[in-house]
Amino acid sequence: MCLIDTKQAAQRLGVSPRTVENWRVRGDGPPFLRLSRTKGVRYRLEDLERFVAERVAHSTSEEARS
Repeated sequence: MCLIDTKQAAQRLGVSPRTVENWRVRGDGPPFLRLSRTKGVRYRLEDLERFVAERVAHSTSEEARS
């Protein structure tokens, strides 16, 4: 299992770290792990891949899921 931090997750998703943090606060971003208070938040690569795959649209008329 490969764990990455918020900055790395943001780079992989093509968004800013602030966007990933906002998703986390709102509860509509990819699943995350908090291993300890001092280590911060980590993301599993497979969770990021699933997060992206669940947002694939086949038409511009489809509502975007956030």
